[in-house]
Amino acid sequence: MIDFLATFIVFFAVIDPVGTVPVFIAATRGYDTKAKRKIALISTGVAAIVLLFFVAAGELILSAMSIPLSAFQIAGGIVLFLFALSMIFGESKPEEETRLAESHHETAIFPLAVPSIAGPGAMLAAVLMTENTKVGLWQQVQISAVMMSVVFLTLILMLMASSIHRFIGNAGASVVSRVMGLILAAVATTNTLAGISNYFKL
Repeated sequence: MIDFLATFIVFFAVIDPVGTVPVFIAATRGYDTKAKRKIALISTGVAAIVLLFFVAAGELILSAMSIPLSAFQIAGGIVLFLFALSMIFGESKPEEETRLAESHHETAIFPLAVPSIAGPGAMLAAVLMTENTKVGLWQQVQISAVMMSVVFLTLILMLMASSIHRFIGNAGASVVSRVMGLILAAVATTNTLAGISNYFKL
């Protein structure tokens, strides 16, 4: 059995469903309710496929390129840490990706599906948390199910976007994004230290 709560928190941090709400609102400005619902469904569907692909094939791709998972774990931890720092000290996800949404038309795919939902952090987490040598098939299924539950939560929040945004505003979404960034920084540090330990067999 996996630690469902810890796994959920990790994926909640890297996917950041709350931070997607203002991005979705900006990306779908001018669309009617039916079109917004369709965009929400397409974006979460595409994001789910991308993340499941990384669960299924991410480690195989690394093996084919002769990249040890420990090296990827170290690199992934560093990238996640930098990503977390940008969430804490830089522009929050809503602020940064809202600008992207305002300048692109294929909103369901970009920036909503990638990189808002299935961003670099989520892709790395999907690979690192389903390592074949440490996690059995049943555990991988459980982790994937938790990951999909966060994607589904993102869909629900997007469908309720207008009400949520009126309640928390951009400031509230920014606060949540920064708190998630702090949690993600701790997760990234743990991954980096574990990768170093595995690489040098400490």
